[in-house]
Amino acid sequence: MHTPMLTLEQLNNATQAEFTAMLDGVYEHSPWIAEQTWHARPFSSLAQLKRSLIETLRESPQEARLGLIKAHPELAGKAMVTKSLTAESTNEQSKAGLTDCTPEEFERIQKLNADYNAKFGFPFILAVRGPRGLGMNRYEIMATFSRRLGNPVEFEFDEALRNIHRIAEIRLNDKFGTEPTLGNLVWDWHEQLACHSEPGYAERGELCVTYLTDAHRACARELADRMRNECGFDEVTIDAVGNVVGVYHGGNEQGADPQAKRLMTGSHYDTVRNGGKYDGRLGILVPMACVRELHLAGRRLPYGIEVIGFAEEEGQRYKATFLGSGALTGEFNKGWLDQVDANGVPMRAAMANADLDISTIDALKRDVSRYLGFIETHIEQGPVLNALDLPLGIVTSINGSVRYVGQITGMASHAGTTPMTMRRDAAAAAAELVLYAEKRGGAVEDLVATVGMLEVPNGSINVVPGRCRFSLDVRATTNDVRDAAAEDIRNELKAICERRGLQYTLEETMQADAAPCAPEWRLRWESAVEALGLPVFRMPSGAGHDAMMLHRVMPQAMLFLRGLNAGISHNPLESVTNDDTELCVRAFQNLLNQLASDLT
Repeated sequence: MHTPMLTLEQLNNATQAEFTAMLDGVYEHSPWIAEQTWHARPFSSLAQLKRSLIETLRESPQEARLGLIKAHPELAGKAMVTKSLTAESTNEQSKAGLTDCTPEEFERIQKLNADYNAKFGFPFILAVRGPRGLGMNRYEIMATFSRRLGNPVEFEFDEALRNIHRIAEIRLNDKFGTEPTLGNLVWDWHEQLACHSEPGYAERGELCVTYLTDAHRACARELADRMRNECGFDEVTIDAVGNVVGVYHGGNEQGADPQAKRLMTGSHYDTVRNGGKYDGRLGILVPMACVRELHLAGRRLPYGIEVIGFAEEEGQRYKATFLGSGALTGEFNKGWLDQVDANGVPMRAAMANADLDISTIDALKRDVSRYLGFIETHIEQGPVLNALDLPLGIVTSINGSVRYVGQITGMASHAGTTPMTMRRDAAAAAAELVLYAEKRGGAVEDLVATVGMLEVPNGSINVVPGRCRFSLDVRATTNDVRDAAAEDIRNELKAICERRGLQYTLEETMQADAAPCAPEWRLRWESAVEALGLPVFRMPSGAGHDAMMLHRVMPQAMLFLRGLNAGISHNPLESVTNDDTELCVRAFQNLLNQLASDLT
């Protein structure tokens, strides 16, 4: 018997009891969540309903949230064996193959369940239908189970709730008969692009795509082919530095207008070694999907869209970060051409091997009068959105940063015979500096200070450290805040060393200006997100992005997408869901439509 699909109109018009019954099974054995969410009606979108359910749970007492977690069955546990799972859980565990475990696998899962319960006091919760909704296999499930056993208790409590929300999201999609088709499309494109990886990494199932390697060039060809054959771009080229450039002309009912001003967008398709699938690439594939939809509809906007897959941003093979976007702003450093990689291959030779014409690099500099601005979508690469259960965030500014390397020099001496009051301990001084940097970085909102490297050269267990090398990274949304913090930390380093009778050196190795997002473009992103029925959340970008380079010549603004696994990035665990990706595409479409309205 066919069950009719639920609609928002039905929910909005339902009594509290009817509303609760309609959402039965979304949250395991917990009708009180739907019951309380009824007060938030009416809902303008499914995304708003999902968010309201999340907020109900976030505002509930700790005991109620713990009760929800405990209402869930163990994976492949007693309830599965005795066939007492809910219909929803039976379906999910069956799709994951948990009903087909071998005796050895079943025994291992039981051991994991016991260890997990002993540590956390609640069952392991995992959205086994996974980030794409098609189901994780039992090997992925067991690997995730083992990894999460190492989490702190408070973090794992929240991670269990995040997985419960993902389970609820998929169950709601089923009830409404809705599918995130554009999210699935973009998610699948990421998977296909990730098939290209370099030798030494590909064999291990790892992703590594550095500048102008065979894997890198294969990615460029795949992007160009997809732009040309699947998305309907009017012009597609691979330029003199390897950027993949697709142009969809503006126009009207009468046809295309190649001279129309353009909106530029894009991000990078290179990766770090053993990196993730979504860093950078999301910002290429989301606008490609939007152009595809425009092309399928036979629709032109009053402006063109130029989507660029920047060839290099990570600086992995050669120390030339933002090479791709820098070429468009006229900041390609010709000195980079003589850099050599780890195998002694000069960049110049790598470009020649890729059939790139070095003599035309200068011509890549854009005439900014032809552009309306630059926008970029990107995974957050951090834990904030994940912790807030928010799929999208509006970037206010890309942090300015300054980096230093330094060394503190004291006197190496015998650990047993040198009294504590007579030591000149370089490592102890560095430890003081680390704590001060941590305190100073936490004193101002959106300021961070990090000592990421500490080394005692030729250190020994029975020697008071005579030298300690260290790094310092300071970032903030404005140059003034960054510079004030850096100055305070430098002064503290001086004071520490004077008090301890030590010497020090400190060398500035990099400085990048903050890139505040243009207010009018940031407001467009806010309107685009709000139109989805989602709250507007503003946040800084602590990482650098191609938008920083374009900021130098035109207005720019960014949208962040939540990452799973605490937002981890530059890591194989980097992940996003199809539903979040769908919202990102829809927000991008909203912005395109809003801009079209603004220009007419």
